[in-house]
Amino acid sequence: MAQRSYWREADGSAVTAAEAQRLWAGEAYPQLVTVAGTYHAVITYKELAETVQRTSGVRTTALLHNWIGGVLGQVVREAHRRGDPPLTALVVRTSDGMVGEGYREVLTVAGESAAAEDLDREHHAAAARLDCYRRFGAALPPDGGVPALAPRLLAAIERRRARLPEPVARICPGCYVQLPATGICDSCQ
Repeated sequence: MAQRSYWREADGSAVTAAEAQRLWAGEAYPQLVTVAGTYHAVITYKELAETVQRTSGVRTTALLHNWIGGVLGQVVREAHRRGDPPLTALVVRTSDGMVGEGYREVLTVAGESAAAEDLDREHHAAAARLDCYRRFGAALPPDGGVPALAPRLLAAIERRRARLPEPVARICPGCYVQLPATGICDSCQ
């Protein structure tokens, strides 16, 4: 018996990958609008994948990373067509809370250059999320809200900061001036 890759739960009939992704993108859009209704909310790729499969009635055995990018790419283009902010900024990885490499499509569709560093991309996504919260009716604080990194990413950054000891300035024992990086006092040498 051949293993099914994409199928309808109701009757087990086969669905093409392209048709499945189209259906999932249609389900993802309103799901992401719902997420955008809560200030600083995000959803993981895994959570979104399960939701779109459940609500569409179309399932797959394909690995998540082999199809979710196509779904989110369709959402990016649809949001751009509608004049909505990039809803895919709300989708983050479970492991680290980052939007991932696929976020480049948001920048490409918007005509912006790719972010040079991962953290630059994350800050762009944080600003895009704030636009989503504003557009889709999240209850914002009186100041209008602020862009924020996803909670898991922010926690990881704060843990790294907490582990880094404060550098201790080395002082020249002869003249009591802070030593340069070479460790040799320019005044006393």
